[in-house]
Amino acid sequence: MKKSLMSLALIGALSVGAHAFTLGKLGNFEFKKFADNVYILPGPPMEPNEENEGFMNNPAIIEGEHGLIMIDPGGNYNVGKKIFAEVEKISKKPIIAIIDTHKHGDHWFANKTMAEKYPNVKIYALQHMIDVSKDGEADKWYGILDRLSHNLKGTKPYQFPEFAIKNGDKIEIDGQTFLIFHPKRAHTDTDVLILHVNSKTLFLGDNVMKSRLGGFDASSSILGNIKLLEDIEKAPELSLYVPGHGAPGKMHETIDPFLNYMKLLKKGAEMALEEDVEAYEIKPKVVEMMKDYVKWDAFDHQMGKHLQKIYEELEAEDE
Repeated sequence: MKKSLMSLALIGALSVGAHAFTLGKLGNFEFKKFADNVYILPGPPMEPNEENEGFMNNPAIIEGEHGLIMIDPGGNYNVGKKIFAEVEKISKKPIIAIIDTHKHGDHWFANKTMAEKYPNVKIYALQHMIDVSKDGEADKWYGILDRLSHNLKGTKPYQFPEFAIKNGDKIEIDGQTFLIFHPKRAHTDTDVLILHVNSKTLFLGDNVMKSRLGGFDASSSILGNIKLLEDIEKAPELSLYVPGHGAPGKMHETIDPFLNYMKLLKKGAEMALEEDVEAYEIKPKVVEMMKDYVKWDAFDHQMGKHLQKIYEELEAEDE
């Protein structure tokens, strides 16, 4: 009997490649089949470094009748070549479209690799993402990723998205339907969440991470991120949820860990404000509350920054 989408997710999905690419001690990486035509290549949930070559996101492929639609192809031109080799194990159909979830280069710099293979590919993103990337954000992320992974050679000139999408858009590509959602400010102010209607799969971008903590920059809102995820969990459950980093899965197993982490940050910041102390003074108490997260990648140098940010957000609300 044909397995349902849910049962595929529960067993961790099916491996589709015989010879996956290897990243040193991190092991082998290959696309896994999560639905009839949905394949995801889960990257190691960690900061970019020399060992992972700057690969740490979750590139995805949706196979249409005549071509492939890709979501977040990866973090640089070179690792993009390895990801493309894995794509070809799924299908020899051309990549006809790419959707980039947000401005951070670890998700979209491999656009160039895919466009080099298929020059007619249409690359979609929020207009604001395109604008800020061209206005310096791409160079900023090039510097970060090159410094950490030393693997950005060939990534410039960037392959920017050219087709703007917006909140509420319904995109039909090769028999596949995608609904686009743009939260005003969550992980950044450039994010889109992508619902693949055919498979009931929601691509969350970095609004959800599992087993690692990324940064919240000036364009982000932790309070907005909390509200976004709470709203998603109020909606009817879909078949699969795909975070920007970490393993895809069912609704609560995917969303709850990061949502609860942010709620603990909020609780700690509220304690600091009630006690009229600074965020750093309450940090030891917050660490005690976060025993489930201390082993997450980058916890030691990100959590304090996150606590300070949500402290400032709550303080601004009271003004």
